Amino acid sequence: MSTHIPVGPVLDTTGPPDGARKVGDLKPDLLLTQEHHMCPGCGEPLTIRVFLEAIQELGVAQKTVAVCGIGCYTSFSGTLDVDLVQALHGRAPSVATGVKRMLPDSVVFTLQGDGDMVNEGLQEVLHTAARGERVTCILLNNGVFGETGGHMTATSVLGQRTKNTLDGRDAQYHGYPILIGDLIAQLQGAVYVARGSVHNAGAIARTKKMFRRAFEAQIRGEGFTFVEVLTMCPTGWFIPTADGPDYMTETLGEVHIMGELKVGGVVRSTEELHTENVRRAEEAAAAKARDLAAKHE
Repeated sequence: MSTHIPVGPVLDTTGPPDGARKVGDLKPDLLLTQEHHMCPGCGEPLTIRVFLEAIQELGVAQKTVAVCGIGCYTSFSGTLDVDLVQALHGRAPSVATGVKRMLPDSVVFTLQGDGDMVNEGLQEVLHTAARGERVTCILLNNGVFGETGGHMTATSVLGQRTKNTLDGRDAQYHGYPILIGDLIAQLQGAVYVARGSVHNAGAIARTKKMFRRAFEAQIRGEGFTFVEVLTMCPTGWFIPTADGPDYMTETLGEVHIMGELKVGGVVRSTEELHTENVRRAEEAAAAKARDLAAKHE
């Protein structure tokens, strides 16, 4: 991996950019403070904001209970204005099961990273989904154990450089990445499974819709729901902060394809999502080319 850091123009950040306009509150009501301990460029604060906005818009904040796993995101447990339970490594889905069974009218969700969920507690989330527990599990997937310095996780993609895969993840030595969304989508107890990201404004908007659909399905009592969010971790990826979004789409995003994996009982694989995304991109490019051609006629 190149260590060259390109030097770009210096941006004036003393005021908003030309043409900028405020489209929402600077801080969601359910977030007590915007201060946090995440590294610059981390995608987790964006994800926190998005699902809090969804909860607030659905009007269920007063009956929402969060179950937090162990990771960088655990520091948000003191800034979320909802009831919260702290779980041990990987055990959040089981704790959430207990909360939901004791408080069946509540809205219960877990917050876990890929190390916590897919390494430490894979069996917990799979069995929770298989039982059709009426909870929502949220996965913050950056492909590294961020809290412990950037080690490989079960979702790290082939070729990805981490603290203990300095030459890149090797399938023959380290195994292949687990596509957790595909596993969960195959389970009958799961009713909604989606994979989003926060690498740009459009992706954030789509991820917010995924959260709303997951919470709505839980409120209707339909079964287990799951939303995976690809998040940036420039520190764990050993890259400049500003390169995080592009690196995410070019590495994790090329393997953990974004989209809805299960809706209304219909399951789509990651491969099918990829084919659909390519088709949409080609249609958009063709439409843009037609518009340009029409302007020059």
